[in-house]
Amino acid sequence: MPATPDDSTPTNDDAAEHTVLADRPAGPLKLGVLVSGGGTTMDNLAQRIAAGTLDTAIVQVVVSNDRAGAIALAERLGLPCQVLRRKDHDSTDAYSDAVFSVLRERGVELVCLAGFLSLLRIPDDYAWRVVNIHPSLLPSFGGKGMYGRHVHVAVLTAGAKVSGCTVHFADNTYDTGPILAQRACPVRPGDTAEALAARVFEQECALYPEVLAALAAGRVRRRGGHAWIEDA
Repeated sequence: MPATPDDSTPTNDDAAEHTVLADRPAGPLKLGVLVSGGGTTMDNLAQRIAAGTLDTAIVQVVVSNDRAGAIALAERLGLPCQVLRRKDHDSTDAYSDAVFSVLRERGVELVCLAGFLSLLRIPDDYAWRVVNIHPSLLPSFGGKGMYGRHVHVAVLTAGAKVSGCTVHFADNTYDTGPILAQRACPVRPGDTAEALAARVFEQECALYPEVLAALAAGRVRRRGGHAWIEDA
């Protein structure tokens, strides 16, 4: 996620300790899921919700690519979906305004980035309410251009022995917001980018629902530019 941080973003200096989403009403946490590709992460979340193991509800899907497989997936899942292309907007601010306007209209309480590649500027009312999952152990192998297969190729090229995934609060820069949780997996000799991606995705499928469940239960705390999950 990009642009210039301000005092409303998760990079602020607030020394007080807060519970994230402390003022939300009772009931399933209302999610807005933002996607640019096939929607495999969205599908994972939807399966957990349908199984009754994740007390959330996907109330809006926003897709940035009108050819993305996530559009058909959302239709099959019965999820409201809107396509908002970056190229149809003059600036990052204009695009962000359009995206968050849709989310507000649907009453979205938490925004889940699920392979969303377009830049956004997070408005004040959604500070600490946008989370992202990244397929590496941040702060390593993050930043502009580091998504999908590019990440796994970089990990293998660097000779790293461990990879994994990270869930973090999004700020207005790429992959730099406060880290909430991580899961690691080995990089094995002879791995291809595809083999490593599959292994990392297994960790993503477990980690994202865990973090969302903690947020829904009011177990996520923050202070300044740091955040953590309290034990259940």
